[in-house]
Amino acid sequence: MARTLPSFLLSEIASLVKGRLVGDSELVINSLHTLESAKPGQLSFLANAKYVTSLSLTKASAVLVAENNLVNVPCAAVVVDDPYLAFAQLSKFFDWRVKASFGIASSAHISTSAQVHEQASIAPGVVLGDETIVEAGVYIGPNAVVGNRCIVAKDARIEAGAILYDDVHIGQRSLIHSGAVLGADGFGFAPTKSAWVKIFQLGGVRVGQDVEIGAGTTVDRGALDHTYIKDGVKLDNQIQVAHNVVIGEQTAIAGCTAIAGSTKIGRRCTIAGLSGIVGHLTIADNTHVTAMSLISKSVSQPGQVLSSGTGQELHRSWKKNVIRFKKLDSMAKRITALENKVDNFSSEG
Repeated sequence: MARTLPSFLLSEIASLVKGRLVGDSELVINSLHTLESAKPGQLSFLANAKYVTSLSLTKASAVLVAENNLVNVPCAAVVVDDPYLAFAQLSKFFDWRVKASFGIASSAHISTSAQVHEQASIAPGVVLGDETIVEAGVYIGPNAVVGNRCIVAKDARIEAGAILYDDVHIGQRSLIHSGAVLGADGFGFAPTKSAWVKIFQLGGVRVGQDVEIGAGTTVDRGALDHTYIKDGVKLDNQIQVAHNVVIGEQTAIAGCTAIAGSTKIGRRCTIAGLSGIVGHLTIADNTHVTAMSLISKSVSQPGQVLSSGTGQELHRSWKKNVIRFKKLDSMAKRITALENKVDNFSSEG
């Protein structure tokens, strides 16, 4: 299906974001772009003071700016309190996804016990298992697999090649990207002297409303109870969510983070990329974790900022510091010995 390019009058753009228009209201905007690369007919935005110079040189027809940067604008403008938020709100109107037509492709494999709403879109090669329910407005992309007893709620979207094992529920308006796997077995084994005995994972996965799960991300099923991804959670690409993890509402987690089993993460947390969280912890609401951090203890006080990664430095300096790190224990012992000598000298004096 051919893509129809959207276009809006600048007055319509201003109305959509509740901004104040400065300039020609009849300007036609047909796409969004960066300040550096924008051309006539495109709309850009300034959300970071580092790009003020780019703002003054932009070839965009119009920009989204805060009031304090209006003086630097060389074209029409829409003045808003938060340009980045306004950009986010507008981006959906220029989305590349073609709106799918309703119906089931002839090459899809649909169980006779599955229920597919007449206003759902099922692409070629899709597999739907027994007793699975697909509600109105759902799109399931080519070659996606949705197992038995799954529920894909209204207006959710499952992109091409995503896999939902049995007993996975997806909430309304949630988006599962290609290559994501939801409901694979959690990593559960009981050790013996000679082998590992598999613990069969008997729970499912429950994904709330307005959740986005990135490409290649894996969410394991629970061992007995379910793994829960609550409403509004945003998971980046290549994240590992282990069995029985609970991720609270509106939490956002960046790529390559790994969360071990049975950890509970609170509401409105942010976890930066390449972080690790060990199992059976409780992380309080509004916790913010910086990149490459290891969280090894529960966090009981809300609103903390946690960091354990090392900052960037030159390789030469890093090698020297690694050598010094190995000497920390002996240095600590020497300092303790010196402190004891000082204390003894003071007491004798």
